[in-house]
This record gives sequence, structure tokens and C-alpha cells, in this order.
Amino acid sequence: MMVSVGVIGSGAWGTTLALLLARKGIMTTIWDHRPERAVEMQRIRENSIFLPGIHFPETIRVTSDIVDAVDQKDLLLLVTPSQKLRENLRVLTPYLSPKTILVNASKGIEISSLERMTEVIAEELPASRQRIAALSGPNLSREVAEGKPTAAVVAANVPEVAREAQNIINCNTFRVYTSNDVIGVELGGALKNIIAIGAGFNDGLGYGENAKAAIITRGLAEISRLGVAAGANPLTFAGLAGMGDLVATCASPLSRNQQLGRRLASGEKLTDILQSTHSVAEGVSTTQAALRLAERYHVEMPIARVLGQILFEGLDPRKAVPELMMRDPKGELEGSF
Repeated sequence: MMVSVGVIGSGAWGTTLALLLARKGIMTTIWDHRPERAVEMQRIRENSIFLPGIHFPETIRVTSDIVDAVDQKDLLLLVTPSQKLRENLRVLTPYLSPKTILVNASKGIEISSLERMTEVIAEELPASRQRIAALSGPNLSREVAEGKPTAAVVAANVPEVAREAQNIINCNTFRVYTSNDVIGVELGGALKNIIAIGAGFNDGLGYGENAKAAIITRGLAEISRLGVAAGANPLTFAGLAGMGDLVATCASPLSRNQQLGRRLASGEKLTDILQSTHSVAEGVSTTQAALRLAERYHVEMPIARVLGQILFEGLDPRKAVPELMMRDPKGELEGSF
């Protein structure tokens, strides 16, 4: 049976996932809400803004017609900025088949509700509640689009849904594992962006590899504490959606959040950075949401707290590391799980 997939969102990651599927011979439709952008990509056969130089195979179509993108699809990949997901779901709802698997590939937390993306989907599309999954892992768009190998994990509360999504998305350069820990997979993918901003600060200020390793390691401790308090399996944070994604995002200059941290360290203003880029750095909004979740669950997140002060309260990045270093000493596993 022929498989048909829709991709809601034409940013770097949405386009990359479409490329993976299309190269398998799967008919894949990318949706962009801007007709002029959809027409341009369909005409020139590439995403010149986010993935210039990577040609679309014949199995990719680009449209601004939501019916064309959603109707009768076997799987729908939701790859929009996290704060826009609910709005986009309301646009596509009337045309969605109850049999379609919905896979969230956006890595964020909705600020207004503090809900994970699959929670937003379930709330807006209750009839599809048993057909929802989340995809995450160490997946830098450019590398994946270029065919460099990596792995990911797809999580769903219904095991068969995770397996179906795995079978469709898995390919020879993108190995997909399954999980039943939706909470952990989503929180790992979202919260790592906060720590990546911190890693970018570290690189921008020239503090070296030892300091960055410490930020990554203590960042993982924060992510794990909050995740477990929210109901996640602690082992998930040692896997692809936890440590895997965290290392890739913190270490690579291809990471939007890491680059944002570097630019802040150089003295640029947050508003200027955000206005100068087409891409969304999810770590900014996720920091706000994570700090509120930390209050809800009574979890300590010192790195996220200091980053929040830098992003939203004007703290000089050069004062951030001394503030973290001068906290009261404690046991390494204190407060864990």
C-alpha cells in the first residue's frame, strides 16, 4: 500500500523530515501558510532560506492549501514553532482523518498553558488522542538533510502507533527507536535548548571545553530532575532524546540555540538577535516555561534560572558563571530523582 505523508511547517527541520521520507519514495507534501513561499519552493525545488543547495526529489510537493496537505494522509508531521502549534492545529482540524497518525517534531513547551506539544495536540484534537506520537533525538537539520547518519526516538502511549510511525520514518541514514515515555522524550527535546544557550555563552566567552562539559552534565541533571518530577522515566534522559540531543545541540555551531548564546555573550541584545534570524530559537520561550514548571514541581534549576536572568532581566553573561560557581557546595547526586 502506498503511504502518503503531510508535513506541517516548512522550516529547516520540517523540510529535512520531508526529504528523508521523499527519498524513500513516500509521497510527501510540505505545507507553508504563505502562498508565495510555497509557490517558490515548488518552482525552484529547494528551501532556499533554511536548506539552500539541497534539491527536492520528485516525491516532494509544496502547497499552501491545508486540505491538500492534510486530507487522507497516513501520517502528519507537526513541525511548527511551539507557540504556533495550537493555532495551526485549529486550521487543519476540519480536514484531518481519524486514522492519521500525528507525530509532533517540534521541541518546545507552550508558555500560556505549560503543556507539552502532544498535550496541546490531544486537547485540540481529542478524537485523535490515541494516534499521537513525539519524535526527538540528536538531529541537526543540515546534517540529516545531507544524508549524514543519526538516530532518533519516537514515543507514543499506544505502542502500535509508535511502531507505525517508526516504520514510516526509519531509513538507512535515520535509525528510529520506539519508546512509551512521551513525557521524557518531549521534555528532553525541549529543555536541552536552554542548556544549549548556556553552552553558547561558554564558547562565546572563551571558558573552554571543561566548563562546557560541566554545563552539559549539570544541565542534564536539571533536565532529568524536572522530567522525573513531571512523570518521565529517568532512563530516557540517558538516551537519544536526553543526553544524545543535549550533546549534539550544545556542541555544534549548527544549533540555533547555541549560536544565540554565543551572540549574547558578544554583547548583542536578545531582541536584535531574534529579529535578525528566520529560525526560531526555542530555548528562549522554553526557559520561561521551564522556570514556571520548576516552581510547580518544586525542582531546583540553577542553570535555567541564571539563563532566565540573562535573557529577560539584563544580567551580564560574564557574571553568570561566577554566580553558578559560588553556589553552596553540595553532593553531586543531591536532589537527583
